[in-house]
Amino acid sequence: MSGITIALSKGRIFDETAPLLAAAGIAPLENPETSRKLIIGTNRPDVRLIIVRASDTPTYVQYGAADLGIAGKDVLLEHGGEGLYQPIDLQIAKCRMMVAVPEGFDYESAVRKGARLRVATKYLRIAREHFAAKGVHVDLIKLYGSMELAPLVGLADVIVDLVSTGNTLRANNLRAVEEIMPISARLIVNQAALKLKHALLQPVIEAFESAVSSHA
Repeated sequence: MSGITIALSKGRIFDETAPLLAAAGIAPLENPETSRKLIIGTNRPDVRLIIVRASDTPTYVQYGAADLGIAGKDVLLEHGGEGLYQPIDLQIAKCRMMVAVPEGFDYESAVRKGARLRVATKYLRIAREHFAAKGVHVDLIKLYGSMELAPLVGLADVIVDLVSTGNTLRANNLRAVEEIMPISARLIVNQAALKLKHALLQPVIEAFESAVSSHA
């Protein structure tokens, strides 16, 4: 296809990307929350959107199935970001990557005493690097959802997960004890497409950039 394909995930990233797309003169013809289609046309015949799982976005862009994509920093760090150009922090879908523990668990003392911690997370790379930098020995347990359950049933001592409001932690008697890093969504670009489709992609990238800086 000679036009542009943009990979997006449903939910918060799609919702918060809509104004950026509008700034680039792109309007989806259907709402992915209500449509069952995975490829959605836009008001521009040369631009289409593909709806993918958030964790798959960098893979679609890396291999050229999409020219552009929008992915959280958490997803990019786990993926490794190979073959991707990341020109803009879009300042959307903001949250924090945190270490959280059950109420009553003395995390500071456990770290100080060199205890081996069992950590439940889907962010293995981020968790591994964080605890290695602190010199803490960990056993990583990969989960795909409901991290908060793991400490409650004795599967893990601590969790590493994204936190936006902290309400889910509080509802499950957990508390955040350490911020690993702030997270937001980035624009990612296939490096080959940037060369081959420069005339098409550059105006979109610049429109996103000016939309972000006007809200800064």
